[in-house]
Parts: sequence; structure tokens; C-alpha cells
Amino acid sequence: MSFDLGELLAARGKERYELHARHLNHQLPRMLHTIGFDKVYERAEGAYFFDEEGNDYLDMLAGFGVMGIGRHHPVVRKALHDVLDAGLADLTRFDCQPLPGLLAEKLLSYTPHLDRVFFGNSGTEAVETALKFARYATGKPRVLYCDHAFHGLTTGSLSVNGESGFRDGFAPLLPDTAIELGDLAALERELRKGDVAGFIVEPIQGKGVLEPPPGFLRAAQELLHRYKALLIADEVQTGMGRTGDFFAYQHEDGVEPDLVCVAKALSGGYVPVGATLGKDWIFKKVYSSMDRVLVHSASFATNAQAMAAGLATLSVMEDEELVANARATGDLLRGRLEALVPKYELLKEVRGRGLMIGIEFGRPKSLKLRSRWTMLQAARKGLFAQMVVVPLLQRHRILTQVSGDHLEVIKLIPPLVVGEKDVDRFVDAFTQVMDDAHAGGALMWDFGKTLVKQAVANR
Repeated sequence: MSFDLGELLAARGKERYELHARHLNHQLPRMLHTIGFDKVYERAEGAYFFDEEGNDYLDMLAGFGVMGIGRHHPVVRKALHDVLDAGLADLTRFDCQPLPGLLAEKLLSYTPHLDRVFFGNSGTEAVETALKFARYATGKPRVLYCDHAFHGLTTGSLSVNGESGFRDGFAPLLPDTAIELGDLAALERELRKGDVAGFIVEPIQGKGVLEPPPGFLRAAQELLHRYKALLIADEVQTGMGRTGDFFAYQHEDGVEPDLVCVAKALSGGYVPVGATLGKDWIFKKVYSSMDRVLVHSASFATNAQAMAAGLATLSVMEDEELVANARATGDLLRGRLEALVPKYELLKEVRGRGLMIGIEFGRPKSLKLRSRWTMLQAARKGLFAQMVVVPLLQRHRILTQVSGDHLEVIKLIPPLVVGEKDVDRFVDAFTQVMDDAHAGGALMWDFGKTLVKQAVANR
């Protein structure tokens, strides 16, 4: 056999950034080079990456939430080896394999008010499914969403994306309508028009880590059902234990969405899989006859590798009590960060639930810091948060992310396996970065000037 993956990587692995610049999204390596994120990671395990020299890097990003149980978990690895070795008659199209039914059964056990599952390949596909099902089941065309929401980037999910930067240039989109998160009056105003199929909402918005007011989801559900519309919970990032309950909507009593979108961490970090959970009557309307048996489907949706990865991931979460760990470790991390707010005038607020935490920066009071802050804001909002993210990686080997475009917020979504020692490492590093910023450290603020020049050049 002529193909050898190990030989190929050994021979050409060093070309990774050049290959990407030449054949893929050329702006990604350019951006990584600019902010000094062009690292060469050789391997990963749990909540850590390792470079060529064996240095460890704490992962507080988890692949945008994909690596919920950490990287290369041995239970998921074994399940994938087992399913490959089994040589199953996979994706025949004209039989019913056991793994999809078993994974659906397991997923539904976490949300007993729902009855059926459609499997897809990603979070955006789970959202697309929910949009289609809501429209068909209600016979209405319009779906409401929230300002600053993120539900995916395919055309349907983009239509309910609350960030203009993602939408610009891709019109025409579907005729959906945005409301402000928490605005019940706006929700009812739109519902009165009689053409709303549903309302899709993240129980905690990923962009900025913003929660709706207490009671909003339950009140929204009551309004929607009064007007014969559906509540769609997008749990692609917030689900699978991220916020300290299995689903984030479960933090509010009495909330029972009609459709729930799941993905990311369900994959175990290996095989992409998305799922749309829903009520029996919705599925029976969509699949109303044998003629409609394939009216909504996906070629790779129930492949054995993805189903095995999902089952193994849920088993790991239960065996290692990762939902409880997310709650306890998240409370510890958030509490220690909140204690820093009075100490640093650039630190505005710490918020979130479980291991989904937002750190927001704000305008300082002292004249010297205020002038530097104003310089950054004039060039581009969000540059100070980027100035914090970069030294966390460069000096402390901790990977984080700015929570969204033009936001002065860092979002922490580490693997759910992190513990107290990882909290200590992050808080110690963050404290040093804040100390440097408030002391006027030249290295940090000089990098800020570089970011300002880059932002001005891109205008």
C-alpha cells in the first residue's frame, strides 16, 4: 500500500501554514501570524496541547466547545476502534442499524418531554432542521431570533444570525426577524402578526456570554404556545453539560422547548454529529406518510462512527460526572475572577454559568489608562480584549478567545475535565496580565499599537 499517513505528516507537516495560505482560507494564517498565534502544536490530551519542545498549553477554548470531554479521550478512541473493527453494514439506506436508535434513546433520556431525534452532521445542520420542522409543523413562514445571536452560517441558520458581519453580502436570506434578548413585548408584537413559526434562542448567548432575564424563557414559551408557535432552544454550545446542567434551558423551571439543537461536544471531538430533538407531533407532521419518508435527510447523518462517538461521549460524561464538575469548577473559576473586579479598573464584569464564562473589560477611570483605552476604541472596539488574549498565550501558554467581533469580552469554554489546578493556572496568569496592563507594561501596550495600525489599515 502506497499511502502512509505518518510518513506524509513527517515529510510535509512543517508546511502547515503555507499549505493553508495557498489552498484554503488565506486570511486565517495571515491573522494567526499577525497576533502571534502561529504555533505548531504536535499533540493534545485532555485539556492540554503540547508543542515540539513538550511545552504544555492550557486549552480554555475547547475547539469552540467541541472538546467537551477533553481531547483524545481513551473511551471514545476505543469505541471508534471497535466500530471500525466491527465492519458494520453502515449507511445502506434500506435498513435500521441499532446505533442511531440507541444514541437517540440516550439523548432523549436527558429531556423526557421530547420524543424523537433527527441526526445531522453539525450544529448549523441541527438548526436548519429545526427551522424547517417548525415552518412545516406550524404552516407559518417566519422565525424570530435575538440580536447578537449565533446559530450557524449556512443560509437558513444565517437568516437567524444576529451579527451583521456574518450576514453582509449573502442576501437574500429568509424573512426572519430579530428582537432584543429578553424583550417579551417585542416577541408578542411579532407573534400578533400571525405568521411566526417559532422563536430560536440560545439560553446563554455565545457572543458576549449574555443571559436573558430570569423568567424570560418560560414567559416566551407561554406566549409562543398561545400564538401556536414553537420554542427552539439552540444548545449547540450551551448543551452537553457546559453550563452545569445537561441543557442550559434546564436552569429555569417549567421550560420545555418544542425543538432542541445539539452538536459540538456530542462528537467526542472526533466525528462530527448534530442532533435535533423534538416532540412527537412535529416529527409526525413532517414525516406524515411513506411518500415523505426522505423529505428531510442527510447522507452521513447516522454513520456508525458518529453514533459510536456520541454514545461513548455520553457514557464518559456520566461516569466522570462532568456535568457536576462543570458546575463546581465553573463556580470556583467565576468566583475567583469576580473577586478581581474591584482590583482592576479595566475589568468591568465577570458573568456566566458553569464552564461558560465571560470576562468583560470597560473604560478605566485613571487618565493614563483612559487615554490608551480611547486610542484602542477609536481604532476598533475589541482590541483591548485581544491584547489580553495574546499574552495569555505567548507568556503563559493559555489559549483563549475574544467572544465576538467588536466585543471587549473574553469567553472561557474549557473542556469540562478541567479542575482546581487549571483554575489556579488561569487566574494566576490572568492576574499577571492585568497587573501588566494597569502598570502600563510596554510589551503589552506596544502590541496594542500594532493592533491599532492593523485595524486602521483594514478600513
